[in-house]
Amino acid sequence: MPLLAAGSVPPHSDLSAPGVLVGDIRPLRRLTRADAGFFIVCVASAAYALVAYGQALNGYEKAMLAGAVPALAWLGWLWRPLRRLALACGASALLAVWLYSGGGGLEQGDLGRAESVFLLKYLLSSQSAILWMGCLFVLGTACYWAGLARPALAWLGTALTWSGVWAGLTGLLVRWREGHLLGPDVGHIPVSNLYEVFVFFALVTALLYLYYEFRYATRALGGFAMLVVASMVVFLLWYSLTRDAHQIQPLVPALQSWWMKLHVPANFIGYGTFSLAGTVGFAYLVKRHGQTRSRKPLIPVFVLGAVLCAEPLVFGARGVSPVWMLYFGVGALIVGAVLALRGPIARRLPPLEVLEDIMYRAIALGFAFFTVATVLGALWAADAWGAYWQWDPKETWALIVWLNYAAWLHMRLIKGLRGEAAAYWALAGLVVTSFAFLGVNMFLSGLHSYGSL
Repeated sequence: MPLLAAGSVPPHSDLSAPGVLVGDIRPLRRLTRADAGFFIVCVASAAYALVAYGQALNGYEKAMLAGAVPALAWLGWLWRPLRRLALACGASALLAVWLYSGGGGLEQGDLGRAESVFLLKYLLSSQSAILWMGCLFVLGTACYWAGLARPALAWLGTALTWSGVWAGLTGLLVRWREGHLLGPDVGHIPVSNLYEVFVFFALVTALLYLYYEFRYATRALGGFAMLVVASMVVFLLWYSLTRDAHQIQPLVPALQSWWMKLHVPANFIGYGTFSLAGTVGFAYLVKRHGQTRSRKPLIPVFVLGAVLCAEPLVFGARGVSPVWMLYFGVGALIVGAVLALRGPIARRLPPLEVLEDIMYRAIALGFAFFTVATVLGALWAADAWGAYWQWDPKETWALIVWLNYAAWLHMRLIKGLRGEAAAYWALAGLVVTSFAFLGVNMFLSGLHSYGSL
């Protein structure tokens, strides 16, 4: 099978078809006028922000804003669809800010306009945009699964997922502005509570999947990768409706630090890549045993899938909610249906070598970000509490997650870990990561109790 330049797609290729492997070595692209134009837009946007809002930024925030310009330009050069996403989100967020201002200066604004201006009420206010994100992600997941039976529908899954990323990212940007409209002591980067980080978590996971879809030129993994995103949407909807979590609240003292702007995003990029690796591991097992039609692995694979779907039920120490009973039932049915239809599904999935490569790359990328996040968290703890490490439950489970993936990478690079063992480990790692993210918040208390359920 000929290798393709990374990021390219063969002429007239079907992105839902299996077997398209992208080469690891990509030729360096020359800078184009579009690249230069995107860089100029980034520089101009950062300059305007410094001029208009510089008085509200401290030195660290100005440095991060300046560093974001070359970083975004570089990422846009490596993956050009990201440029269109950045421009679209920037334009929609600025439109929302302008609508809040009533057509006046961007420094002005009235949150009451969210109920009277059509575009804000139904599309661009933070809550509306995030609800659209959830709807688009669920529809995208359904279209990806439908695309396995009818490949002509697979492109719709991609379009809906991109639209969901646009809506969610727009919602977070507008939420940032809405916080400042509530009061100068209320506005903050929207990654400070469980509601906001769940939105960010879903966006990171979906965006990472879209990157690998583009890189490996296959849409067949979309149904697997987006299942975990759809489950996040279900939790987000429940959490918002039952806890009124979408309300913007002032930061607690422990979070009033510039470290949060670095630690939390890096942490959830790690979580997103680990989630993606777990779903790819599940797809690997379906592919492997769907080809052989062996019944032996059916029970352990189903148990792992059922445990993953049943976590909210198992963790519901405060009483079993009908929502979680439904969540568990639907999740178990989906996993069971995938396993029952593993033969036809396996024929549509990419080769095992591609699945293994995506799994490895996702874990390697996530491990790098999670390591950085852990170091930043220790520095933040020293700044806030006077000690780098205090064996808080959240810190302890973060260490367990780090050791788990460090061992996975060590076994792969040194001992040649491959195949089913690596896939099972990645899937089990998703359970460990899920407990570190949610289980600790549900069952254990500590210095991170501000994120409790």
